[in-house]
Amino acid sequence: YRQRLNYELEVIRQTQFPDYFLVVWDIAKFVRKNEIFFTVRGSAAASLVLYCLGVTDVDPMLFNLVFERFLNIERKEMPDIDMDFQDDRRQEVINYCAAHYGREHVAHIITFGTFGARGSIRDAGRALGMPLENVDRIARMIPEKLNIDIETSLEESVELRSAYELIQETTKLIDTAKQLEGVTRHKSLHAAGVVISKEPLNEVVPLEFTSRGDGNGAVMTQYAMGAVANLGLLKMDFLGLVNLTVLAGSIRLIEQNHGICLTLTEIPLDDQNTFDLLSRGETAGVFQLESAGMTRHIKELKPSSLTDVAAMIALFRPGPMEHINTFIDAKQGKQAVRYIHPALEDILEETYGVIVYQDQVLHIAREFAGYSLGEADIVRKAMGKKVPEIMAEEEGKFIEGALKKGFDRDLAKSVFNLVEPFAGYAFNKAHSVSYGLVSYWTAYLKANYPAEYMASFMNSYMDKKDRLIAAIADCKRMGILVLPPSVNKSHPEFTIEQTDADIPGIRFGLAAIKNVGLEAFRPLVESRVEHGFFDSIEDFCKHGNLGNLNKKSIESLVMAGAFDEFGDRTGILEVSDRISSLAQDEANLLNSNQTSMFEMFGETTEGALASIVIPPSSTTDHQKRMWEVELMGVSVSTSNHLSNLISRMPEDVSVTLSQIHLSGYGSKTKIAGQVSTVIDRFTRDSRPFKVVTLEMVDGSVEAVVWEDALEKTNELWNPGRLLTITGTVRERDGETTISVQSAKELNLEKLMDTGSMRDHQDGKASQLPQSVNGSILHQPDEIERNDSVTDSSNLKAEKVNLDETSPRKKLVLCIKESSDSSKDQMLLDDVKRLLLGSVGNDDVGLEIETDSTVIVMDWQPVKVHVNDELQNKLTDILGESGNISIQSLMF
Repeated sequence: YRQRLNYELEVIRQTQFPDYFLVVWDIAKFVRKNEIFFTVRGSAAASLVLYCLGVTDVDPMLFNLVFERFLNIERKEMPDIDMDFQDDRRQEVINYCAAHYGREHVAHIITFGTFGARGSIRDAGRALGMPLENVDRIARMIPEKLNIDIETSLEESVELRSAYELIQETTKLIDTAKQLEGVTRHKSLHAAGVVISKEPLNEVVPLEFTSRGDGNGAVMTQYAMGAVANLGLLKMDFLGLVNLTVLAGSIRLIEQNHGICLTLTEIPLDDQNTFDLLSRGETAGVFQLESAGMTRHIKELKPSSLTDVAAMIALFRPGPMEHINTFIDAKQGKQAVRYIHPALEDILEETYGVIVYQDQVLHIAREFAGYSLGEADIVRKAMGKKVPEIMAEEEGKFIEGALKKGFDRDLAKSVFNLVEPFAGYAFNKAHSVSYGLVSYWTAYLKANYPAEYMASFMNSYMDKKDRLIAAIADCKRMGILVLPPSVNKSHPEFTIEQTDADIPGIRFGLAAIKNVGLEAFRPLVESRVEHGFFDSIEDFCKHGNLGNLNKKSIESLVMAGAFDEFGDRTGILEVSDRISSLAQDEANLLNSNQTSMFEMFGETTEGALASIVIPPSSTTDHQKRMWEVELMGVSVSTSNHLSNLISRMPEDVSVTLSQIHLSGYGSKTKIAGQVSTVIDRFTRDSRPFKVVTLEMVDGSVEAVVWEDALEKTNELWNPGRLLTITGTVRERDGETTISVQSAKELNLEKLMDTGSMRDHQDGKASQLPQSVNGSILHQPDEIERNDSVTDSSNLKAEKVNLDETSPRKKLVLCIKESSDSSKDQMLLDDVKRLLLGSVGNDDVGLEIETDSTVIVMDWQPVKVHVNDELQNKLTDILGESGNISIQSLMF
């Protein structure tokens, strides 16, 4: 270690980059001090100096990382130390740099977008006025390869070539698109690029203002990244990484819920739960490992170390991907590990004989041909450019070096031919290990603290409905209850609750509901902490501090189920105008700091509330589901049958879209879901078929029922039916569809009786409480639901008890609130003294008229004897501020 450290320090001194290292160290020190999660990308993790400075979390000696790949004397280029920060705090780092080094010395870097193959075809088609579907069909013929051009696409895609040669319109489209390809299309802010200069930047490079940044006049260069580097300026890559935000949120929730102060560097790298989770393919939400292809490969690999994870990240790219099966089979012992020569064994042993990393190319060049690691890196870069003249020259040097080391010519040529393609596409090992570490951390937290991890994940992806839907489906698979939104229990973000069955649940965040913003609910939560749970809609309006919520927001909350504890959604929706009006009145009163008449009844008297009567109604489960899907992307209603399918269906039945995608296009699969919509259509030759929308746990899929299948299943295709469907998965216009071959109705009751047929981690999915499978919300009688303000209130909203038959009178005082609070206070004091001096059995009612509404209530503690003398005295006191009336009540 000491020898390596001294060597690196000497290289840094000779290349004259110590200032650069110190700038990065200073930024890392600020980040760690402020507990901002970050990691370092690229070859920088190969530096022991950076590890000792606390810039990286990877010990390069432990993973045999090559420092020369990062910095060497032979290649005197500015090293890249690219840093990723949790995306919600990236701007803090940029602001620190601007404040510390001076705003005139720090700027964002511009980037210029160019026309790619598909983009040029689509833009050319738009300019030519061609039908969008025709242009899109041609564009999708471009092979899925990084940076592929149109000419290469014509060579590789037979379908595209045929369309180009046979269809005149397509020929014109592609020829026009070729002229656009590579041309600059637009400018934008580089996702990560930041420049820091010794001199004021406006003396070195042209600048312009940008709308993005910290709001304090942020600027960006008018030169792109390459030109900035050529000027000798210090360019930094500050990328915002949402996965680091997920990790930060998870750690915070773990400390809150378990009292464990976990740090990422303390996480053990040999946790069996983590490797078991990856081996089961449960990689949804795991960094770098959640795509369908990667999930399949990591499941087949069954990793047992961090190096296995890092290697798979390196292999899952165009080029090395063709070696994945060899890597997996060798790891599993299905085929022998082969080396072209024993000298390669030490270099390739950890990757089972497959060249995976650029570092291995450098080691091979050193071992076989006597290169220094610095020289080998120069050769690697030359190989990557694939210039024939350079390749011929380097091959001669390689063979000559191998001969000097005692290897024969044929073997040397074979090794060179083996290494040459990998030099172009092999991955930087330091980068793979750095990102593999983040992948491992996310998998570890998901495996060991699933509720905390998933809650943090959903908070980080709150504005991305597709990710949110998939995460909710994954929660259900893991036996984590996703609880519906509630104005009494929800926070703006997703939070963790312990359910009655002592199973962790994640309460849906209010800010994730459409038309409801994150900041709109912070005052509500703060007031709820002070006031306690709201026991009625009236109480909610008075104490909820809802000034930031408009009528549309309230309607969205009602439709999403956040008011379910107060009554039926359809009924509450009918009085949403009244709710919004009352909430705004109360918020305005609170913000005005005025004293209302209700607060004048004394310290023990709560302000009276308007009575909001909810009309009788009954919202169907189907309507609830439609509203929830519209507003939240997914139905989380506890009465939703689909939420139970995931724990009851056999392994071979897909209940989520992610499971369908895993099976791949063209494959035969079996799915379960609920029929939502059915459209009857006819083919060109008048044969009937149906297009059916099938709702699944995490979204919907389109099923096409052709004539042959329709004859056998025609009676099944009715909205609301729960079905299992067998068919072929296809892609149509970028959407996943299933061509139905057979279908049958699902008997959910029978399925529930048989118990869970799907094995889950810890068996939690089969232990869901019965109350979760049906409605857990008791909806009280309509009159009872609107009767109370708070338990401690002396004033109580009007309540009718149909069992009471004794006759009595009711004295009703109608009082108009004035703008003079002191005058109102004196008036009420006089009224109270008079009433308390007339003890009897008659009730007292109040009608308080404000500027916008009339609020009716009973003054329950006061019982009076109604007579002419009392009426006359009250009339004198009220004067023009009100009047009285007497009611004879027979109940």
